[in-house]
Amino acid sequence: MLTLVLTNRNRDLRIVKNCLKSLMQQSNGNFCCFLVDYGSELNYLNELKELLLQFPKIRFTSCPVSGQLWNKSRAINLALQQTTTPYFLVGDIDLIFSPQFIQKCSGLMKANEVHYFQYGFLSKQESLLNKEFNDYQVDFAGNYEVTGTTAFPTEILKKLNGYDEFYHGWGAEDTDIHIRMRNAGLSVLFYDQEILVKHQWHPKAYRSKESKHPFHSQLERINHNYMYQTQKGKRTIANNKLGFGKAPIDQEYEKLNQKTEFNFYINNSQIAFEGLLAQMANFSGETIQIQITNAPFVVLLKNRIKHFFNKKYLSFLSMEDINNSILLEIIKGYRNNPYRYTFDRQKNIITLTIRL
Repeated sequence: MLTLVLTNRNRDLRIVKNCLKSLMQQSNGNFCCFLVDYGSELNYLNELKELLLQFPKIRFTSCPVSGQLWNKSRAINLALQQTTTPYFLVGDIDLIFSPQFIQKCSGLMKANEVHYFQYGFLSKQESLLNKEFNDYQVDFAGNYEVTGTTAFPTEILKKLNGYDEFYHGWGAEDTDIHIRMRNAGLSVLFYDQEILVKHQWHPKAYRSKESKHPFHSQLERINHNYMYQTQKGKRTIANNKLGFGKAPIDQEYEKLNQKTEFNFYINNSQIAFEGLLAQMANFSGETIQIQITNAPFVVLLKNRIKHFFNKKYLSFLSMEDINNSILLEIIKGYRNNPYRYTFDRQKNIITLTIRL
């Protein structure tokens, strides 16, 4: 028997329904399925719960992490911590599964092997049609570098502390766990004898400049360099200090909506910013709010003049650099803490509310 986990944030409900419907049509029903929603918007979440009434066998978990960076690894690990079956399968919510998928996957699994499956990508037009699995015409097939749907021996995955929760945003966490499994001595095998999963087309989630949602402009590059260090150092175990699969506690997140105990208002002065970051380690069991704004133009101009004449001056960081530094600080040390983050790039205001 195996456990399948799907992760979601605001994915088109038509796509979600197609995925779940394909799982309910499996020839082998000897599996359980988690759907972990990681921070979808409230209106969407209500519609998702309504949809899930049609799929009572799905074990649904909702994480109150709207306003946080996407962390697929943590969402996966939440299900892993609850898994008791011998094998654990990670899938994508935008897939349609062959009716034989669970049967084939179960037949492949061994205690010292990891198996992942070739994707068949559907075109936009094909994805909008309502067909049986075998009738969908694949636009193109993915290669071995597409690592999103993978089955593991549960015990070994838990021994390696699951997926590495350093990875936020999109990309690299799937390849990272393959690297660590190989480093631990397991065989990682690509199944491409037939296409058992088909990927539904959807638009890429492009960010608009008007969006206030957390976004680190260099995070994808940092993720890939971090993964390279995993490979180079032959590392196997992740999440040593912060743990893995820690479930968000609703009551702690509700405190973010209450009056904050400490409020800090600073501009983008480098020394003010670095001093405030250092102070965060001194709080415990308290909610703080930080608001950072761009210094007035006249202040910045005076400092440039002082710099030009070799006089003492203050260093000011760009708001984008401050944004990136805060988000990386959260990823490295505070990713399990309840927090809510916005960056209004039109007004140049960063606001972080965090429970420390």
